[in-house]
Amino acid sequence: MAELIHGFSSDGVVTINRVILKPEYSVDDLQERVAMLCENVKTYHSDTGFVGGFVALNTGSISNEGSSIGQAVASPLKNKEALIVTFWRSFEEHEQSHRSKTFQP
Repeated sequence: MAELIHGFSSDGVVTINRVILKPEYSVDDLQERVAMLCENVKTYHSDTGFVGGFVALNTGSISNEGSSIGQAVASPLKNKEALIVTFWRSFEEHEQSHRSKTFQP
């Protein structure tokens, strides 16, 4: 079986955080904050369970095929909603990263 992310085993843990931007924040603000968080996690937790991650932004497109026929084709959360997905060797290591003195929520 091909790996989803290099070094991520089939018994690893995937965490998903949903973010909805408040009106006073932009996608650029989100990207900057996520870059800071990623740098922190890569620096302090690559050897303690962190395998990788990515951010998926809601671009507003909704397929008008299948079960959505006749429904809206645009999302009101366009460029306001994102998923932050991270991959860890174990849930315990993920939780330990949050208790770390270096964690910056």
